[in-house]
Amino acid sequence: MRRYETIFIVRPNIAEDEIDAVINRTSSIIEGDSGTIIKVDKWGLKKLAYLIKKESQGYYVYVDYAGMPASVSEVERIFRIDDKILKYLTVKLADSCDPEALKEELANAESAAETPAEDEVKEVESSDSDKENNAESTAEASAEDKVKEEESNDSAEEKND
Repeated sequence: MRRYETIFIVRPNIAEDEIDAVINRTSSIIEGDSGTIIKVDKWGLKKLAYLIKKESQGYYVYVDYAGMPASVSEVERIFRIDDKILKYLTVKLADSCDPEALKEELANAESAAETPAEDEVKEVESSDSDKENNAESTAEASAEDKVKEEESNDSAEEKND
C-alpha cells in the first residue's frame, strides 16, 4: 500500500452538501479498494491565481490517504468526468506505508498540539524576563553613555577656552 495526498478544487457555487458528497464518493472509492483515509481537510473558498474554467475562486479540499494505485486512477477518472471539479493533483508521498501507524501518529500529534508543554510555557516566561532585564540594562548603558558624552564635551570646551 502506498501513501498519497490529493488536493482538488471544487467550483465555488457548489453547495456544502454537494462538496461533502464528492468527498464521500472519493472516500468510498479509496476504502472500497482496501485503502485507508488518513485525513480530510477542507481548506475552504480561496481566490485562484488564474482563471480555471472561467472561475476566479474555488473550494479547496485536501485528502491524505493510503491506497493502491488502481484507486488513485479511479479517483482521478471520476474527477475528470465530474464538472464540479475544477482541478486536482495527486502526489505519491511514500512507496509503502502502514496506515494504522500513521493514524496513531496523527492522533498523538494532534493531542500534543492541543496541550502545550510546560517547558514551552517556562521558556516564554523566561524570555519575557530576559527582555525586561535587557531593556533595563540598555537604559542604564545609554544613561552612562550620555554622562560620558557630556563629560567629554565639557572637557573639550575647557581646552578651547
